[in-house]
Amino acid sequence: MTEYSSIFKAQRDYFLSGATRSYDFRKKQLKKLRSMLQDHEQDLLDALYKDMRKPGFEAYSSELGFVYNEINHALRQLSRWMEPIPATAPLTVFPSKAKVIREPLGVVLIVAPWNYPVNLLITPLIGAMAAGNCAVLKPSELVPATSSLLARMFSENFAPDYINVVEGDGAEVVPRLMEHRFDHVFFTGSIPVGRKIYEMAARQLIPATLELGGKSPCIVDEKVDLAVAAKRIIWGKTWNAGQTCIAPDYLLVQENIKTKLIIAMQQAITDLLGQNVQESGDYARIINEKHFDRLITYLNDGKIVWGGQHDKQDLFIAPTLLTRVDLDMPVMQEEIFGPILPVLSFKDKEEALGIIRQRPFPLSCYIFTKNTAFERFFVEQLSFGGGCINNTLVHLVNTNMPFGGVGYSGLGKYHGKYSFETFSHYKSITKTGTWLDVKLKYAPYKEKLSWLKIFMS
Repeated sequence: MTEYSSIFKAQRDYFLSGATRSYDFRKKQLKKLRSMLQDHEQDLLDALYKDMRKPGFEAYSSELGFVYNEINHALRQLSRWMEPIPATAPLTVFPSKAKVIREPLGVVLIVAPWNYPVNLLITPLIGAMAAGNCAVLKPSELVPATSSLLARMFSENFAPDYINVVEGDGAEVVPRLMEHRFDHVFFTGSIPVGRKIYEMAARQLIPATLELGGKSPCIVDEKVDLAVAAKRIIWGKTWNAGQTCIAPDYLLVQENIKTKLIIAMQQAITDLLGQNVQESGDYARIINEKHFDRLITYLNDGKIVWGGQHDKQDLFIAPTLLTRVDLDMPVMQEEIFGPILPVLSFKDKEEALGIIRQRPFPLSCYIFTKNTAFERFFVEQLSFGGGCINNTLVHLVNTNMPFGGVGYSGLGKYHGKYSFETFSHYKSITKTGTWLDVKLKYAPYKEKLSWLKIFMS
């Protein structure tokens, strides 16, 4: 038996024991998860800084604070989520009552990325725990300080037959893990890796949630508050140095305000991060040299009108605005996932719509306008995972809304009750009384069809 086989078997046996099913157990474990994170809060912030130079404010708000919010929401709603859902029983099955029971799936696998290594590992885990599952967690090896800390934290606080963290190279570890039939696999990451995960899952008919990415557009109408729009666009693009799956990927601006918006965004960069961004303590770094080298190639696409400074030794790339960008350039063909923002213009909303539709459905879309007709046009005409009007990123933080992609940008949804639903099976139950046994359904059927038609009409 391999190491991964023994992990899987231990978790399967523990789940089948029924230990994870009760409300009290789930509530206790969620509280333990919260306490564990609180006890190691500074350790996690230090690890995130070591791995990515992630500023403390960004690290707390987008990683720990986000997770605390999810845990607290789950604790408040858990008893309600676990209640059976009553359903109406049709007259044809009288005398019967119907209900839907939400039960745990079993043993699930959660594979997390490097850009938000705490949030994107633990947020889906909260849903899995709330739903009563056991979980194997695979953090990203690209953030070694955070990964090893999380592994130690979980090993010290949770039994491995309930929650187990597996470290190592994802390209080697994940295929070996997926030789076992998990009851669900949850993956956050790139489209190419997501496709491989989905192929492995399909071989054993394992249901999968894929949170991917894509080229998320940001559309700016001429009827807009330029200063506010510029600040919010730059904030969304420079958060975590642009290494966010829902970051604005490229900008489409009404051509008659393009120059004004660029000037406003240049000012916003200075206001937020100072004249010398590299010296700012509020700006993260690129994850590694491989991603740095990939991003630098985009600087050759178009004309740099702001930024472009970079330092490989420091893994620093300044917030950069590009103009004169053609749609067939690499920067417009691939998800950027960094602090480089191509700025394109459009004459009318139909032209902007045509540009966006040349690419697969994006994970997010951002629309800046004071014109409700303009807003409604893009919300109705475009298919995307989620987005904002006159803001960026903030739709992600609402635990009352689902988060997920569509088409190439993802499959499935989570956050709040949607996480609980993702990791639950909805079992339909019909209970029929024995005090009456309607003979219509039984053979012989002679002369019963006309009555059946009446009952089923």
